[in-house]
Amino acid sequence: MTLWEFFVKGGPLMWPLLACSIIALAIIIERSFALRQSKIIPRSLMEEVERLTRMGRLADVEKLLRRSSSPICPVIMVAIKNAGMRREIIKDYMEEAGAKEAYTIDRYIDVLGIIATISPLLGLLGTVSGMITSFHAVGGENQANQMLASGISEALITTATGLSIGIPVYIFYRFFIARSDYLLLEMEKTAARVLEYLKGENHEVQAQKG
Repeated sequence: MTLWEFFVKGGPLMWPLLACSIIALAIIIERSFALRQSKIIPRSLMEEVERLTRMGRLADVEKLLRRSSSPICPVIMVAIKNAGMRREIIKDYMEEAGAKEAYTIDRYIDVLGIIATISPLLGLLGTVSGMITSFHAVGGENQANQMLASGISEALITTATGLSIGIPVYIFYRFFIARSDYLLLEMEKTAARVLEYLKGENHEVQAQKG
């Protein structure tokens, strides 16, 4: 039996299951590249930012941050722009900017959770549909055996397909949640280190913007 024949025997619910698998695969590939630590928190960039901040060269830090698309850059940029203010105020601004960037990091992950949930349910719906066809065949007279076999095939194929999609997608869903939480924690730690050089009460760092 070819893959297409297998697909057809699964009935009409195979189409939404196919759509779920394509969407899930696209998200998994995209998030695998997007949630790399080197993309979210570039080590070399952050080391240079910390070095320049300690030296008070905040104008150079701004130029450096503008050249990067890393999600942590807007958070650090807010701190740099408000250098010299009280620590609590800078921290509040950084947390607000961090919340916006967290949305970028968590993007699409919830969709994986939805797909992981509905795929087995679609398979279950296919099972019910197949069993209805089978019971209808038992009560009929013409081509009963063919209808019975078709109904059972539909029930088993959709169930297997739904589980085959839902289980791995759920694994990736939990993995990306854990990865996202880790990266957000690392962003917070990195931002906190920069914040230590920008305390406003004693003006440890003198901004050199001239």
